This record gives sequence, C-alpha cells and structure tokens, in this order.
Amino acid sequence: MKKILLLGGGGFIGSAIAEALAKRGDFVTVPTRDRERAKHLLLLPTCEVVSANIRDPDTLDNLIRNHDVVINLVGILNGDFESVHVAFPALVAECCARHHVQRLVHISAIGADVGGPSQYLRSKGRGEAAVAEIAERTGLAVTVFRPSVVYGEHDKFLNMFMGLVKFFPVIPLGSPEATFQVVWVQDVARAVTMAIDLPQTIGKTYPLVGPKVYTLRQLIEFVIQISGKRRMVVGLGAGLSALQATVFEFLPGKIMTRDNVASMRTPNTSSEPFPAIFGQPAAMEDTVYAYMHAGSGGRGRYQHFREGIPADSRHSPDHKS
Repeated sequence: MKKILLLGGGGFIGSAIAEALAKRGDFVTVPTRDRERAKHLLLLPTCEVVSANIRDPDTLDNLIRNHDVVINLVGILNGDFESVHVAFPALVAECCARHHVQRLVHISAIGADVGGPSQYLRSKGRGEAAVAEIAERTGLAVTVFRPSVVYGEHDKFLNMFMGLVKFFPVIPLGSPEATFQVVWVQDVARAVTMAIDLPQTIGKTYPLVGPKVYTLRQLIEFVIQISGKRRMVVGLGAGLSALQATVFEFLPGKIMTRDNVASMRTPNTSSEPFPAIFGQPAAMEDTVYAYMHAGSGGRGRYQHFREGIPADSRHSPDHKS
C-alpha cells in the first residue's frame, strides 16, 4: 500500500484516478476546500477527503511530507494561468524534492509549449519546464502525462454538447475543423496508476490520446447521433468563432473564451499513439454509447467498465471494451 496525495482529486479526472488507486489498495488523500464537491470519494474504502487550502505553501508542504507519491492534476481553462500552471507545479515539485517523495506525476496537456498560440498552452509548457528543472537539480523522480481532451460519463466536454443539442435546433459551432484525439477517463486513470510502479517511466513524458482523430464538427455530430435528435450544425469561420468566444466569456461558466479558441489552432492530437506500456485505449463510440445507455444510474455505471463488460445489451456477453 502506497500513501498517495492526489491534488485536484475531487474533479472529473481525479475521481477516476482515486477510484483506480483505491481499487488496488493504495491509501489516497484528496485535499479540498469544498468537501461537498468530493463527498462521493468518501465511499472509497482507502480514500480520505481532507479540508485544506493547497494554495497555502505551509499547508501543501505538510500534506506532501506524509506521502510516498504525489499526483498533481490541478489545472484551469481560464483565469490566472501563471499561478496555477507554472508557480503551483514548481512549488509542488520543490516540496516533493525536499521531503524525498518517491514519485511525482505531473498532468500537463497535449500541445503544451512555451511558444504556443494561447496563454493556456504556454503556461502548461512553462509548468513542465519548471518541474523538469527541479527534477534535474534535485533528482526528483517525475513522470509527465499530456492528455488530449478527456471524456467520460461526468465530463464537461461531450456533456456540454449534449446540453446544447437538447435545447437548440441549430448549433453555431466555432472552430469546427479543430482536431482532437479524445481519450477515455478510465484509460487516463489506468496509465497514471500503472506509471507509479514502473521505474522505466521516470523522466518520461507521455501523450495520452485515443485511437482516432476527430474534428470538432464530427464530435458534435456524434453527440447528435446518440441523442436521437435532428439538429443542424453551422460551422463558423475564424472571425465569427472569435466573436462567439468573446460573447461566451461574459456568460456564466465561460463555456468558451478567446484563449480557448487560440488553443484550438494547435491540433489536440499526437503523432505518437497511446503508450503501449499502459495497454490499448478504448474507442469513443463503444464507451460513450455504453455509459449513456447503461441501465444503472450514477456511479454504479462504472462497474461495467471495471469488469471489462460493456453495459449496452447490444454487445455480446464475452465482448471486451
């Protein structure tokens, strides 16, 4: 049993990783300022949710000193990128090195590049560079993952499209030809969990991508198909895409910003496939149809995937997803 600190563990991806770690018997600590947001993790037998402000350096240091492994998932799509994507990962790495933590897993993003077209991608690139510098200087064992857009039952990507499809007969779509290699959250959780025990992953950066490249238009057309509705998609050019994002920035939730549009100029894909060392990634069509049409509700739907059996009755009993 390892003692693992999961920073950002109360979110969509973190919850899947916490489940995977608890399933194999690791003791997982998830610090959060909002216990209500992470209360579902209390059902996991070896997971502890603690009230803590990880942005406070002393609090973070005290948390890290008591753990064998630290996984940093903290990230934002808009806001103070420098603080969250650069300064915070550097602080985490320094604390890990000071307390001789066995492993640090840093979650970055596909397209992270200090010279990227958006603040988001540039900050992700600088965060990786900061962690790498500290690892080289101190000998800290680090593994970096660069996931594409991650989808799953509770994601904010395909589910956002499903909400649009539900209420609007015509979908004006900005950046329709932007490309994505979306990856299933359970595949991400498996890779992160496995990497902790594999010494050959130390010092490596891995892309986490699905088996197929889609345009944004293809993704929303797929959502329309599984919704069973008839909807029209109207692709917007560069100018209208920017205008749409400007309007959305002032709406609650900021579902799209101009910086997000700038990020999509870089393909959200990888020339390297999902690392074979972590198995094969699932096909989006199979997994999405399964969890959207599963007979059981809530978190019980995941049991089908844990056992490797699709929830959808169209699949044969011995079919593996």
